[in-house]
Amino acid sequence: MNNNRLYFLDWIRILAFFVLILYHTGMYYVTWDWHVKSPYASDAIEPLMILSSPWRLGLLFMISGVATAFMLQKVRGGALLRQRSWRLLVPLIFGMFVIVPPQAYFEVVEKVAYQGGYGEFMRLYMARYHGFCRGDDCLIMPTWNHLWFVAYLWVYTMIGGLIVWLLGARFNAVSDALGRLLSGWRIVVLPVAVLAAARFTLADHFPSTHALVDDWYNHAQYFFLFALGALLATQRGLWSRMEALRFTSLGLWLASWALIVCYWSIPEALANTPEVQQWKPVFRTIYCLCQWAPILTVCGFGHRHLNFDSAKRRYLTEAVFPVYILHQTLIVCMAHWMKPLKLAPGIEGVFLIVLTFAISFAGFEVVRRIAVLRPLFGLTSQKSAYAAQAPAAAASPAR
Repeated sequence: MNNNRLYFLDWIRILAFFVLILYHTGMYYVTWDWHVKSPYASDAIEPLMILSSPWRLGLLFMISGVATAFMLQKVRGGALLRQRSWRLLVPLIFGMFVIVPPQAYFEVVEKVAYQGGYGEFMRLYMARYHGFCRGDDCLIMPTWNHLWFVAYLWVYTMIGGLIVWLLGARFNAVSDALGRLLSGWRIVVLPVAVLAAARFTLADHFPSTHALVDDWYNHAQYFFLFALGALLATQRGLWSRMEALRFTSLGLWLASWALIVCYWSIPEALANTPEVQQWKPVFRTIYCLCQWAPILTVCGFGHRHLNFDSAKRRYLTEAVFPVYILHQTLIVCMAHWMKPLKLAPGIEGVFLIVLTFAISFAGFEVVRRIAVLRPLFGLTSQKSAYAAQAPAAAASPAR
């Protein structure tokens, strides 16, 4: 095994995006608002959804920060920003005008009983029509829906690249200092404290919108994790410490998850009483523990068991971004089309998951073979983005 390569982060990224397919299928069946909803929607699987919802995207942003730091060892900052802009913005724009619109179409068909055809809807979509409303809740078009992650990642990469350029050689000094700081109990407590500070100060004032310009609570947590990944990418001792803590962090994750599920299961009338409200700050802190402890757990077990290369890794690393781009539109469309069949939700859910995986990978197989389609789905090299240079050859972040 080449110890200069963090292949386990590739595997974790692959698995996290595959969990996203399960999660978005689950969104069809829970009581939380989503683009289309099952007539059988209930709170039955919501505890399982909460098992991943607090941390999954934060993990992906942290891994993206690691990848950015390693890429900065190999190319100058300006070249990296151009490469990332090409890889992220082209699929984002293509997705907003080709992949995502069917989601918005079936959303207005189901939520506001829109009777027009898809062609007429696309005319309104391109004209930025804002008249599809339920009360004060209006659909903003064009929209990026699940591709918000791509937009945020591009912005964070641009900001991160600028910061690295400004720091120059001092970036390595900051990285080393942070690596030394996050040892012992501090590797658990300090990130939780930062996440808790963001939650206490911003969550009430800036609820999640995924609209970029007004989403300050999400920026506070996601950019923090992106920056943390970038700063700690080359701190090999950190990944070993995560591995050593993997069972402890697993216990903290499961315990915090169970407490959150109990708190969120309290009936609303009781939850608003002073006796329960006095515990809200405690449970907010527990929620932040449930954001960070799973990241420690996944990285710890990944470092222990998944730090290897294979043909499967190379194939899936290339496949995961196109599959991500396609998956939610497939789920929304198929869920809407399958409603008249009135299948039992368990059977229907299995069909949705299997068909989404199958059609997404079939789409990838087509896209990877057609040169003009590859950039539309963010396809570049199969080489791991998390491959660090050997110490003797490693370059400091280029200015």
